Amino acid sequence: MVPTYFRHTGQRLQMAALAAITLFLSAGCATDQVHSSVQFDAISLAADDLETWGLGFITPSTVTGQEQDVQNLAFVFARVLEKERPDIHVVSLPEALSSVNRAGLADEYKQMYVDYSDTGIFKKDALHRVGEVIGARYLAQLKLSSFNQNSRGRFSFLGLRLMQTKAANIRLFLQIWDSDSGAIVWEGAEEMNYAWDTSSEKPVTFQLIVEEIARNLVNKLPGAPDNPAQDK
Repeated sequence: MVPTYFRHTGQRLQMAALAAITLFLSAGCATDQVHSSVQFDAISLAADDLETWGLGFITPSTVTGQEQDVQNLAFVFARVLEKERPDIHVVSLPEALSSVNRAGLADEYKQMYVDYSDTGIFKKDALHRVGEVIGARYLAQLKLSSFNQNSRGRFSFLGLRLMQTKAANIRLFLQIWDSDSGAIVWEGAEEMNYAWDTSSEKPVTFQLIVEEIARNLVNKLPGAPDNPAQDK
């Protein structure tokens, strides 16, 4: 039988070791690891076009079965755009949809997307009417190609999981259409892998990673402070 003194001493040592390891991990290992690749093409969008004519969001699309995320996607993207580019008049998705419905264009708007799903083209006449009623010449259409979340344990002690890697991956595509000409004037795509080593149960959220990827794409738009050379 182990004497009480030694048993309590062993427990105190275990608790002290656990506290020290937890402190070390939380201080030195809770870091974000972000890896992304961005591609974009400023086809015919000049640096002051968005500032002059405004940018409105229309309904995003997805092939991931995550249709419930597209409203949040447009919401987060519009908020980031407003913050990063206060010079641009931004029409959010709820504002755009409300204007379309008030103008009696709901059926035409729906058919515009039916045609788009078959051809990848928004018909010029429908696009022009949408741009007119929402009050923005340029229309932003987002496509969510994929979004995945996962977590895995990295370190445990005495049966306790002290450190986990929370990770998420997203692929996103943005097109900007000119509602006057019916042409695509700018497009960009990004894939991002976001990993976070933490002792917290908090996941890498959809909003967190969309904010990160939105900032990257917004800063590639013509006229952005980081992109002054894109004046055409």
